Amino acid sequence: MRRTRLLTAVAATVTAAFALTACGGGSDPLAGGGQSGSGDQDTVVVGAANFTESQILSSVFAQALEAKGVAVETRPPIGSREAYVPALQDGSIDLIPDYSGTLLQYLDEAATQSEPDEVYTALQSTLNAAAPTLTVLDRAEAENKDAVVVTRETAQRLGATSIEDIAPRCGELVFGGPPEFQTRPDGIPGIEETYNCSFRSYRSLDAGGPLTVAALENGDVQAADLFTTDAAIPANDFVVLTDPRGNFAAQNVVPLITKAKATPQVTETLDAVTAKLSTQELLGLNEAAAAPDKPSVDTVARNWLTAQGLL
Repeated sequence: MRRTRLLTAVAATVTAAFALTACGGGSDPLAGGGQSGSGDQDTVVVGAANFTESQILSSVFAQALEAKGVAVETRPPIGSREAYVPALQDGSIDLIPDYSGTLLQYLDEAATQSEPDEVYTALQSTLNAAAPTLTVLDRAEAENKDAVVVTRETAQRLGATSIEDIAPRCGELVFGGPPEFQTRPDGIPGIEETYNCSFRSYRSLDAGGPLTVAALENGDVQAADLFTTDAAIPANDFVVLTDPRGNFAAQNVVPLITKAKATPQVTETLDAVTAKLSTQELLGLNEAAAAPDKPSVDTVARNWLTAQGLL
């Protein structure tokens, strides 16, 4: 039998943590709780994770729904999957963009599927068993994988184009990434098991954000977890190491939503969005957000929806 996470226990832990934050006078981005974070059963509350691409996609979903007359509320970025899946389960939010492969492995650490269709099929059945109040709508062609990334200088020095190439030298390298990557099945544990690669140490940074990019650029870390659609990779001439043994499964964009809010109107609207979302379009969204004038994620999302004829 596959091992599935005890999501109810995790939800209780996260809810308690948010309650402590609120008691301490801090701002609780999930305030409202209950069956729906809005208090209105017809309103879809849209959340986002703690990195730019998720925030863009969250705004794309929200604006597309609003354009079709769906009542929408948005929430500030929540954090990693370990925080937002429980938030979906307790009704603090109703909808969030996610990625098929990493969501599957979050729910089932023993999952071995790696190709897009088999990952998506396994994810649907695993959600029914492990998180029966949640579902995913149509997956996009767009894919954004975690990747082991190094500088051009490091790649040339080690003669490396793949994770396999650096495996004998991993003990010389400091790795940087978000805290959760250190324990996720396809993170450091997966890299160690799949490639016999044990890094010298791990530095907790952010989720593919400016801290990770800066640490890699200035040499504080020699390898890092970045997302393959990150505009910082071409901008800094970083090298994405290939993954010949398939440690990272397919990671197609999927709307993760509570079943109660997946009405025909909501489903049709979001399916129309994911049908337009290719990997190249996703790269374009990230590049637009990283432009010198630093437009808001709402502006980036609105411009894309308009260009796609969805507004």
